[in-house]
Amino acid sequence: MKRHDFSYQLPEDLVASAPLDNRTDSRLMVIHPAQPIMHQHVSDLPSMIRPGDVVVANNTRVFPARLFGAKESGGRAEVMIERLISDNRARAFVKASKSPKIGSVLSMDGGFELTITGRDGDLFLLDSDPSVCILDMAEAYGHVPLPPYIKRVDTVTDKERYQTVFAKDAGAVAAPTAGLHLDQSLIEEIKVRGAHWCEITLHVGAGTFTPVRVDDLSEHQMHGEWYHISDDAESIIQSAKAEGRRIFAIGTTTMRCLEGSAAVNGGQIRAGSSETSIFITPGYKFNVIDVLFTNFHLPESTLLMLVSAFGGFDRVLAAYQEAVQARYRFFSYGDACLIIRDPEAGGAS
Repeated sequence: MKRHDFSYQLPEDLVASAPLDNRTDSRLMVIHPAQPIMHQHVSDLPSMIRPGDVVVANNTRVFPARLFGAKESGGRAEVMIERLISDNRARAFVKASKSPKIGSVLSMDGGFELTITGRDGDLFLLDSDPSVCILDMAEAYGHVPLPPYIKRVDTVTDKERYQTVFAKDAGAVAAPTAGLHLDQSLIEEIKVRGAHWCEITLHVGAGTFTPVRVDDLSEHQMHGEWYHISDDAESIIQSAKAEGRRIFAIGTTTMRCLEGSAAVNGGQIRAGSSETSIFITPGYKFNVIDVLFTNFHLPESTLLMLVSAFGGFDRVLAAYQEAVQARYRFFSYGDACLIIRDPEAGGAS
């Protein structure tokens, strides 16, 4: 398959630029391999949960990863952190009128400095003084890293709403957006239904917004993302798989974590920390996930390729056309869909 196979026309006014007042009010399209599309709301999600299901969510926390400052020449610079490597080192995109040179110093708003110490492909390595913690500076002076298709500046509201209610571990520079639809009340209702709530951590990188620039998908290189699976999560998920119970992934980042772990461990997830750069396209055989709760994704994006692999290419693209006609809201602050795995994509029934 080629990149252009995943194109679709989206009216600009369907791109959600702000969240709804209540997280669970978003519409929910249910895509099933053997049934017609259903149109419901996120608040209906618990009714679709079976006793014994395992619902897995990504508890990464977004930090204010967009920073502003000035080059030594006085020209303005924007730093978008892609990953925190340590307290004093980050990997980042740097936007300026001219690309800064290795060894140059950026004077950041807030009164601290970042020195450009190297390159990593299209990214820069930035170091702070040993006495300066980059995460602390970002928390104090940074901006919420809203996606590039949201054409406005971040607000105080975004600090709360571009964050899941179960966020714990700081390190993401983009939200695991499916989780933005859930509030604590809905999570408790899922548990009351007899499901197991389970959390993993995958720090979403800015590479999630990197467009696919090649038409041959085999030539696209994914950015790696750090993840952690606890011993308890491994035990709960492996037991469910052995007993034929379903695994719900809250978002594509959860899927990338679990399928990425299984891909390098003979089809079984393993507890521990690692990196995944898994690129899921149609033809991939899923090892872990049975049901995916996710947002609507950009045309020609790696995430649309992933959901097409999971739900069936023709079925998912047709559902997206129906979502456009029904005027669903798209992307990070938009509506959601629940996709039951296509049997041809492998995994348990």
